[in-house]
Amino acid sequence: MTIPTTGLQLRSLITAAGTLELSLANVPVTPPGDGEILVRIEATPINPSDIGLLFGAADMATATASGTADRPVVAAAVPPAFMRAMAARVDESMPVGNEAGGTVIAAGAGAEALIGKTVGIIGGAMYAQYRTLKAREALVLAPGTTAEQGASCFVNPLTALGMTETMRREGHKALVHTAAASNLGQMLNRICLADGIPLVNIVRSAEQVATLAALGATHIVDSSAPGFNDALVAALVETGATIAFDAIGGGKLAGQILTAMEIAINKTAKEYSRYGSAVHKQVYIYGGLNTAPTEFGRGFGMAWGVGGWLLFPFLQKIGAADAQRLRDRVVAELTTTFASHYSHRVSLPEALSLAAIAGYNKRATGEKYLIVPN
Repeated sequence: MTIPTTGLQLRSLITAAGTLELSLANVPVTPPGDGEILVRIEATPINPSDIGLLFGAADMATATASGTADRPVVAAAVPPAFMRAMAARVDESMPVGNEAGGTVIAAGAGAEALIGKTVGIIGGAMYAQYRTLKAREALVLAPGTTAEQGASCFVNPLTALGMTETMRREGHKALVHTAAASNLGQMLNRICLADGIPLVNIVRSAEQVATLAALGATHIVDSSAPGFNDALVAALVETGATIAFDAIGGGKLAGQILTAMEIAINKTAKEYSRYGSAVHKQVYIYGGLNTAPTEFGRGFGMAWGVGGWLLFPFLQKIGAADAQRLRDRVVAELTTTFASHYSHRVSLPEALSLAAIAGYNKRATGEKYLIVPN
């Protein structure tokens, strides 16, 4: 196959004047060198982590569209108060997109066996028609698996597996997950059911309760319902969960979880301590669906921790062998445990329409967008 010389790529730029500019650029296609492959990207998901880079701190309510149907340009204002946080990327046009699925159309020395294979890939700059990368960074998908099925084979699956791996490594026996009806949350539920891990699912509506109940989830707590705190404590008593992964970030939920854990632990305490229980309670914040400050009531003693959790530092921490073990499980269960579902499919130009932006920027459960670049 003739290697294309150029291809479209989505770019995000924040100017020194405080404007976000989104556009499509025609960029050179890099021929693969030794140990590299060139992938024709056929599907790439829009994840919350992608949206953070795509929009930065821009106020997307101010977004306006210009350009043409084939080459749209979107502009939005970045509030002056947030420009300092954007300083490292000002006037730098940045590619976007963490992961994708596609077909290997060319390969350098040592990687020729991958030509024609369908692969899942990660490494940034995936909102594009072509991507050159090291062959070792690709997951070769099982025969019959489509690029769309492999498009989300890294971020959500490995994050979900990383949560259960962290739970085990830190000595916990059960866990709590917020925004639990999400694509990732449904994967985590399937993992926990398969592995016998008690899981407390925190959701935000009665509809999401029904969604998870239909998938066999045992412990589901609706944070919007009256009696949420009592229901959460009851689920924690039953499961013994002392570690939580929070996708919300801002507001009071992380503190409510720690307090509920402390109440659940003290229901079986043998003696009183003014310092609270000696059982360590941990909340890891891995998302920012709520960008407000994180609030704590400090009703959970002194044995507790709150920290950030990100997939890629976690994979580096556990080492190549254990990271590969998790990847192997993803490949083996890609169309079952780790299946992703998409509500919208858009081309690269369509991804920059104001209607699509309003859709995926909601980050709503059940509304996951897939870009089809070619």
